Amino acid sequence: MDVEGAHEILTKFLKSNGKLRSTPERFAVLDTILQIQGHFDADSLYYRMITKGVKISKATVYNSLDLLQECGLVSKYRFAENTSRYEKAFGRPQHHHLICLECGDIIEFVNDHLDRLQDEVCGEKGFTPQSSALQVFGTCSKCKKKG
Repeated sequence: MDVEGAHEILTKFLKSNGKLRSTPERFAVLDTILQIQGHFDADSLYYRMITKGVKISKATVYNSLDLLQECGLVSKYRFAENTSRYEKAFGRPQHHHLICLECGDIIEFVNDHLDRLQDEVCGEKGFTPQSSALQVFGTCSKCKKKG
């Protein structure tokens, strides 16, 4: 985990937008996210931070997540639920998700063929992708065995 590299990306992003200040709280949110493995929601991130003694408001956590998504350090998803889920994007390969509608498990996978297909389609259409996410909803093998 290259914390300095992530800090540099956030610092450059904040400087490029003259209205955004570089605050310790924003970097505390980033540092906490860099320690999390897997997906999380904003409320669990907030509770994790205050449990560790960080003085921060829930609004600051939500606003920081929006900024971190804008600068590419965090990815935001809507799986089959009403809550947005996040995961760190910095230092992670492009990946996709299988979401079980029974138990809620999220299975991540990497597939070079899908990535090549995306590149091919974008090239054919003269389209420059910024980001992408494939989400497949269904039933996982554990739940199929139960039912």
